[in-house]
Amino acid sequence: MDIVVLAGGLSSERDVSFKSGDMVAKALRAKGYRALVLDVFMGLFDKECDVTDAFEKSEEYSVKIESIPTEAPNIKSIIESRADKSPSFFGPNVIKLCQKADIVFMALHGGEGESGKVQAAFDLFGIKYTGNDFISSAIAMDKQITKEFLNRAGVPTPSGVLLKKSCRKNFSFDKYPCIVKPNCGGSSIGVTIVDSSEELEKALDAAFEWEDEVVIEQFINGREFSDGVIEGKALPIIEITPKQGFYDYKNKYVAGSTVETCPAILSADETKKMQNYSEIAFKALGLTTYARMDFMMDENGDMYCLEANTLPGMTPTSLMPQEAAAEGMNFEELCEHLIQVSLKKYD
Repeated sequence: MDIVVLAGGLSSERDVSFKSGDMVAKALRAKGYRALVLDVFMGLFDKECDVTDAFEKSEEYSVKIESIPTEAPNIKSIIESRADKSPSFFGPNVIKLCQKADIVFMALHGGEGESGKVQAAFDLFGIKYTGNDFISSAIAMDKQITKEFLNRAGVPTPSGVLLKKSCRKNFSFDKYPCIVKPNCGGSSIGVTIVDSSEELEKALDAAFEWEDEVVIEQFINGREFSDGVIEGKALPIIEITPKQGFYDYKNKYVAGSTVETCPAILSADETKKMQNYSEIAFKALGLTTYARMDFMMDENGDMYCLEANTLPGMTPTSLMPQEAAAEGMNFEELCEHLIQVSLKKYD
């Protein structure tokens, strides 16, 4: 099979996406596939390579990354650097190459890749892709809408309010501690734990740098967990314990910054309860292929589902690959399995 591993884009998780794409492509090549890592925004220029033989030279033409930078990318400078200056989200030859592929492995994180926009475009172009459809992707990407779906399904989630940038001037809030986060962001970029009104103003400044809508959410102090779900069945749970601070961008992607325990040390009843919540949330959001649910558990043992990730990270420190490994599935097998699961959408 010829596979485009689609990465990059214009989200705050652009660099993380490249690392996911690089790992996925290497794993697929080890299984005998021809995998091309393609930047959805930059694309491939005919003058730089002959796109007709892109899969034959997939390793040569692929985007390469050594490590994930400790700072989020400057999206404005990336947009300005594109040679053709086109306003299109899809770079040169991206659609053409994706149509030539047997399937596109979605290694995008955040932005248009996880919001369902790319999936909707691919449906129109007749392009097969891994992961969920555009509707469930759009629902799960929006943190506030996700809360509404989880509440209706009986899955506990922290209370929160949505604040639009245009309404900030007349906004007041007094329930501390709280946590401020971009409504559709990922990798904890623009996220701040807040204890006072003064800190809230700074936190809103940081979050609004990334989006025009933010969620101000009840802060749950306790243990943090994540649980992947594939085709409606929960994987072993992983516990995340940062050595310093909370599970922010640096602690997610700098090796050694976080202790990850899988399977998590929980009682049999706690494990069953959290996995059950994961599976209910997966179904409630209309997900069908794979996703990862994030949880907090407070000192009383109460569990709260924070959000769903419809395109989980596939980096050296990512969580779903560790969860799959705890069930006996290595990284190469996981990548191949996610393709097989996703192809069922087209049966």
